[in-house]
Amino acid sequence: MRYTSSITAGALKLPQSRAAARVLLRGGGEKAWQAAIDKDNVLQAKSPTTRRSLAKLIRRRLASLPPALIKLVRDGSHREATQACLAGAVIDSPLLGDFLDLALRPLYRTFKTTLPRTAWDDYLEACHGRDPDMPRWTAATSGRLRSSVFQALAEAGYLDSTASRNLQAVHILAAVARPLADHGASGRYALRCMEVAS
Repeated sequence: MRYTSSITAGALKLPQSRAAARVLLRGGGEKAWQAAIDKDNVLQAKSPTTRRSLAKLIRRRLASLPPALIKLVRDGSHREATQACLAGAVIDSPLLGDFLDLALRPLYRTFKTTLPRTAWDDYLEACHGRDPDMPRWTAATSGRLRSSVFQALAEAGYLDSTASRNLQAVHILAAVARPLADHGASGRYALRCMEVAS
């Protein structure tokens, strides 16, 4: 199954991703990670359930990245770290990546200025053709997915806001693009998806 609803757990989560990257790059293995998440609550989550689901999501995204980008998440500028987090989210969620590639790219190429609200429902319907095993999500789940994807796009600068949804040009920084280009098929996929505005 290509498409899952994993992105409902959160958009880019930059502050939490920075905190998680600090823990992972400090080392100490699984014990240190669990202590940082459960005892120290470095992700600042309100409940144990939220804390664990967020930790799982962010760790999976960070693990998909080359080491240079994990360091950028921890130490980079806001823009560098945001683009690195987006790369991890795209690799982890083809639902997000393909939306950039297949729904946003045509809008940029035809000089559209706004992302239509209906674009999400049209995209989900087309996803079923690419992935017959994809679940038929409820309207509530579909809405949460749309909210998370649009929020991620706004955080990364593709949209001016989730309300007006005006499209903006995004230039992928060399510090992000180079490691992705050298990171095998998943890195090249993320880079292609992120370069939709180029």
